[in-house]
Amino acid sequence: MRRESIHPNDFTFPCVFKASGLLRLPVIGKQVHVLAVKAGQMHDVFVGCSAFDMCSKTGLRDEARMLFDEMPERNLVTWNAYMSNAVLDRRPLYAVYKFIEFLRAGGEPNSITFCAFLNACSDTSALELGRQLHGFVMRCGFEKDVSVLNGLVDFYGKCRDIGSSKMVFDRIGQSNHVSWCSMVAAYVQNDEEEKACELFLRATREGVEPTDFMVSSVLSACSGLAWLEHGRPVHALAVKACVDGNVFVGSALVDMYGKCGSIEDAECAFDEMPSRNLITWNAMVGGYTHQGHANMALALFEEMSARSLEVKPNYVTLVCVLYIGM
Repeated sequence: MRRESIHPNDFTFPCVFKASGLLRLPVIGKQVHVLAVKAGQMHDVFVGCSAFDMCSKTGLRDEARMLFDEMPERNLVTWNAYMSNAVLDRRPLYAVYKFIEFLRAGGEPNSITFCAFLNACSDTSALELGRQLHGFVMRCGFEKDVSVLNGLVDFYGKCRDIGSSKMVFDRIGQSNHVSWCSMVAAYVQNDEEEKACELFLRATREGVEPTDFMVSSVLSACSGLAWLEHGRPVHALAVKACVDGNVFVGSALVDMYGKCGSIEDAECAFDEMPSRNLITWNAMVGGYTHQGHANMALALFEEMSARSLEVKPNYVTLVCVLYIGM
C-alpha cells in the first residue's frame, strides 16, 4: 500500500495497530505510530485508542501512558482498554485508579468496564471494594447482565467468599458456559471439590458442553479428592468434547491419574499429549514421586534436564525430586 503511494487513513491505522498488538510487534507498532502522527491521524479517537491498545499489548508502558494522557478525547473503549490492559499487565491497582478517575470524569460504565474492575479486585483480593462495586452494578441496572454476573461469581470465588459466589450464580437467569466454568472453578479454589464435581455433573445433564477450562478445573477437584471413579468419566467427556488434546486438560489428567494411584493411565495421558508444557512434566514427575517410583521420577527429571531448550525444571520440579529422598 505504501509502495503504491496510497495514503493510510483513520480506518487503515487502527487495523495495522491491532495486527501489531496481536502479533506482539512493538518495533512495527512504533513505526506505524510515527506514520499516524505525520498523517495527522492521532487526534482521531479510534486511531488514538488503537495505538494505545497496541502499546499496552506490546509492553510499551511509557508510550501507552503518554498516549492516554495526550488524547484530546477519550471514549468508553479507550478507558476500558486502559483498565483491561492494566489487569493483563499485572498492574491491577492502575485499573482501580483509572476506574475511579473514569467515574469522576462523568463516565458511564458498561459490562466490559465492570468486568475489568472486578478482575482488578480479584487480583488484589479487594473483597470490600468488589462488594461496593456489586452494589453499584445493581444501581446501574446491570443486575441481569450475564457477563457482569459471571465476573462477580469469579471475583467472589477468588476472594474466598464462596457463599456470595453461589448466591450470584443462582440468580443468573440464562447461565452460559462461562457461568458454569466460573462456579466450578470457585468451588475448586475454595477447597470444595465435591461440590465442584456435583456441579459439573449437573452441567452435563443440562446439556452444557464441557470446555477445556471446566474439564481441567473438575479434574483438579478429582485430584484433591483422589476420586479415580469420578475422574475417568470426566476423561471420557473430555475426549467426547475434543478437549483432551488441550495442554491444560492433558496436564490435569496426568496430575489426576498420578494422585489417584493409576500411574499407567498417567503415563498414557502424558505420552498421548500432542504438546507438553512445564506443568505437564511436573505433574508426571510428581505422579511418580507420589506413588513411590523414585527411579522413574529421576529418569524423567534427567530427560527434562536434557531438553533444557524445550522445558526447564523449576522449583516445583526440584521439590518433587527432593521429596524422593525423604
